Amino acid sequence: LKFIFGPSAVPALDLVDQRSVTRLRTPSGRILYQVLGSSGKLYTCYSSCHFCTCPAFGFSVLQKSESLLCKHILAVYLSQALGACQELAVSEEQLSNILLAEEEDEG
Repeated sequence: LKFIFGPSAVPALDLVDQRSVTRLRTPSGRILYQVLGSSGKLYTCYSSCHFCTCPAFGFSVLQKSESLLCKHILAVYLSQALGACQELAVSEEQLSNILLAEEEDEG
């Protein structure tokens, strides 16, 4: 993994080991992931479109194209493969509130 994903591999495995990945699912089937980062901040990840709200994703992946993904997205993919995601059922309204709160944090 380290050969393919570089420096993101070991921290991502640590996040999986710490069970830091939670899959949120709505009754309509919408899914997003939240990853509790090593700094204690919660990041929202979308595996369907390969996106994370962390600064490293914006800088290293989107701006510089130095990495394929951040440790949070890799942790999501590894958690999916290993069946290690925590599961949380949320309502459509709860999901909307999570996304709106994320947008307010950025703006």
